[in-house]
Amino acid sequence: MAEKMKIMAAVDLSDYSTAIVRYSARLARKLDGELLLVNVINQRDLDMVQRAMVGYQAFSFPNYLKEQVRDRETRLQGLLEAVPTGTQNCRCLVQAGIPYRELLSVIESEKPNLLVIGTKGRSNLADVVVGSTSRRIYHRSPIPLLTIPAGFIESP
Repeated sequence: MAEKMKIMAAVDLSDYSTAIVRYSARLARKLDGELLLVNVINQRDLDMVQRAMVGYQAFSFPNYLKEQVRDRETRLQGLLEAVPTGTQNCRCLVQAGIPYRELLSVIESEKPNLLVIGTKGRSNLADVVVGSTSRRIYHRSPIPLLTIPAGFIESP
């Protein structure tokens, strides 16, 4: 029996995420494959929160991180519900760390056949043409990449 196609979509929950999920879901449906949505909470942001909350006894960083993971899982599920996936085999995964490293780690552990990633993400300042995470993944990914350009709205 042939191995089922597994498509991993890197979703940063920016304005560009809907197009990435829509396109990935369509591919998964057409290929009768599974879809894995992956979101990474940037370690830089977590470090900033931890530094800002030093001295606040009522603040619990582990609880904050759990809340962030739950919130992002809910938002990923919302994206899946908003896009007709046509497949029952969809999962969401939220990681914390340096985005490109975490994505490479998920590729290693989940063994997807394809990574769908946007060329533009949350930041509008750095790496204006191609996002920094995308750029780093291009150079390091052990699997084929499909990029969704900024502003892409319609699936073919």
